[in-house]
Amino acid sequence: MSVLFACVDCFESNNSNQRLTTIPLICSMPKNRNRFGSVVLLLLLLSAWLIVRTCGSGIRRSVRNENQTEQTGRGLNRHPAAINYSKHAKCRMQCRHISQSEVEDILHNGSINYGKSEIGDNPDCSRKYAVEGTTNDGQRVRIIFAPCASEVTVVTVIDLGQEWQCDCE
Repeated sequence: MSVLFACVDCFESNNSNQRLTTIPLICSMPKNRNRFGSVVLLLLLLSAWLIVRTCGSGIRRSVRNENQTEQTGRGLNRHPAAINYSKHAKCRMQCRHISQSEVEDILHNGSINYGKSEIGDNPDCSRKYAVEGTTNDGQRVRIIFAPCASEVTVVTVIDLGQEWQCDCE
């Protein structure tokens, strides 16, 4: 037999005075079973805590990083002070009939395809974001943006629905 809880303190209140009442709680359980059950329970709680900490921290970290992008200007700035176009991007835009206003619309409203982006541990000005969306005339496009400071450079423009014969170097 073992005592699990020695006592519980509680207050009883009468109209004019309060007194402390002690209630002993005694549990009769074989010592070996109690130890085994406690060890199993402790291991289950530890496992659950590790799973939640490992899985949950990644989720929290990614959400926090997305919020930091908006607040600190790191990452893809969707409202840059300037949009620059590489020579290659200008050629691809002309060949594929995609206007600067459509590129800006994709930058503002498109979805980042992280599988096609080059973010990783690159320094801020070496990251490339693949942003996908639909233009005014229904073209499904992927545009590669390279942010640096308060500016964004359009690296290339890809039409996902049609292969174009462009003579861009």
